[in-house]
Amino acid sequence: MTLQQEIVGNAMQMAIVSLSPGQTVYCEAGKFLFKTTNVTMETRLSGPSGGAGQQQGPGMGGMLRQAMGTAMQVGQRMLAGESMAFQYFTAQGGEGTVGFAGVLPGEMRALELDGTRAWFAEKDAFVAAEAGVEFGIAFQGGRSGTTGGEGFILEKFTGHGTVIIAGAGNFIDLNPADFGGRIEVDTGCVVAFEEGIRYGVQRVGGLNRQGLMNAVFGGEGLSLATLEGNGRVILQSLTIEGLANALKKAQGGDKQGPTGGMFSTHTG
Repeated sequence: MTLQQEIVGNAMQMAIVSLSPGQTVYCEAGKFLFKTTNVTMETRLSGPSGGAGQQQGPGMGGMLRQAMGTAMQVGQRMLAGESMAFQYFTAQGGEGTVGFAGVLPGEMRALELDGTRAWFAEKDAFVAAEAGVEFGIAFQGGRSGTTGGEGFILEKFTGHGTVIIAGAGNFIDLNPADFGGRIEVDTGCVVAFEEGIRYGVQRVGGLNRQGLMNAVFGGEGLSLATLEGNGRVILQSLTIEGLANALKKAQGGDKQGPTGGMFSTHTG
């Protein structure tokens, strides 16, 4: 059953979801705005695959497997800095309405999963999804994880249905195949990308005079994100670090310093 939703607003968008009787949508704790009275709300530690309604087998063995699966999900989300719990909303006795929003001023996007391709997103991009969408954590590891900050841990969405994500500023959709097969972006600008896109992090320039100039005075630090392949990529025009530094500067406490880049004292 397709999730009926409408994204409204400009600077701070909201997703208004219309639920059919018995239909369920879930969100990360803290993304809920409002609901009609006939929509029930339930908070669980488990994702859709480990929900209370899933059959795990009879007896203590089934209960133990369910508890261990839930603990692993919670542990992964905590390691990724995500909320421990999900909130589930189900329409009872008729159609219902639920509203959701992200946590930063910016856009939202509804992605449709058909079971053939997963989507990956930056941490905290997830807003809500219908019950047929599985929420997971992807660990990039290796070279990507050790040299890049933002790209080490990603959200992963699989299954069938609609998932709603949010980011900062305005979105732009790109396909690396339209630009010679590869694009390089600020690591904080990546919102989401389809499975099949190869994500990595590379050093800005070489360890020479120009490379150091880029890192010290260019404001980008030492790394850029690389996205290669043929598939959809969503970028955002505002980075969380950029927003944080702008707010600190407005309060009289510019933590970035005169040169930015390597000399930034922003710690997250």
